[in-house]
Amino acid sequence: MIIDCAYYRDGRRQHVGAMSVEDAASHCRLGGFVWLGLFDPTAEELAQVSKNFGLHELAVEDAQTFHLRPKVEPYEGDIRLVILRTARYDDEREEVDFGEVSVFVGPSFVITVRQGVASELHGARTRLEQRPELLENGTNSVLWAILDQVVDTYGPVVAELERDIEEVERTVFAGTVAPTERIYFLRREVTDFYRAVHPLLAVLATLERGARSTGLLPYFRDVHDHLVLVNEEVAAQRDLLATVLEANMAVISVEQTKVSVQQNATIEQLTILATVFLPLTFVTGFFGQNFGWLVDHVGAFWDFAVLGLGGLLVPCVILFIWIRRQRALRDQ
Repeated sequence: MIIDCAYYRDGRRQHVGAMSVEDAASHCRLGGFVWLGLFDPTAEELAQVSKNFGLHELAVEDAQTFHLRPKVEPYEGDIRLVILRTARYDDEREEVDFGEVSVFVGPSFVITVRQGVASELHGARTRLEQRPELLENGTNSVLWAILDQVVDTYGPVVAELERDIEEVERTVFAGTVAPTERIYFLRREVTDFYRAVHPLLAVLATLERGARSTGLLPYFRDVHDHLVLVNEEVAAQRDLLATVLEANMAVISVEQTKVSVQQNATIEQLTILATVFLPLTFVTGFFGQNFGWLVDHVGAFWDFAVLGLGGLLVPCVILFIWIRRQRALRDQ
């Protein structure tokens, strides 16, 4: 779908209103340049654009595919294809949404193909139209405006990810177990964001070399400086999340050790009780038998006290002495 199509000359937009692809291609021969913006175009629309502007088939195929990394590819006719990855933080889902902008840059035209979320370029077009002195530099000025907006949108994503990391970090280093899944998910988000940011440094370096002969070089350098800062922050976040994940695993290990100690203490107490009642059960079971000797000889209270109660007391005393001795040996 065509979002906007405009013809620029002498630093100004020359018309207001819609312009067809055929009209845009014809204006490229009048001097100045055309900026055609597409959003999620169909294969038929891209084929029409490719036919009118002479785009290479491989470049068109690239524009229809999502990429993990930004890149810049030169093609015949002094046409470059610049792939940029966009990012936006979704507060409700606490996730980073990624999109893509493919920019075809020729001497007399710029064609932007947007895919996915976070790829709005209306702000870049508006700001550039308010700077006629930059528009006079031709198609490179559009490329700068797009890069500037894309890199500016990285800042809020870095801030939101930093907030999420701080929340998890406070939980872990307070000695409380944090959800491991949440830490792993954040690390994956930061890694994906790093793949969008870090390769763009090489792309910008290539574009800077192409802008040395124009007045846009300081502006490209300014975008590069902002991108370096974002790249350093994202790399630091990735390293910090690795440390947080290790610390969380250590906290989990400590908690598991505490549970094991408690279980061992419970088992020890149950073992002691079982050990105490084992001989007592044997004694009471033995004297509970109705065989002749017991029936004939145990008839007085003292016989019961010596044989019955003594038979219960002696094993308890022996077990008590044995348990105390074992604990003393263990504590040495």
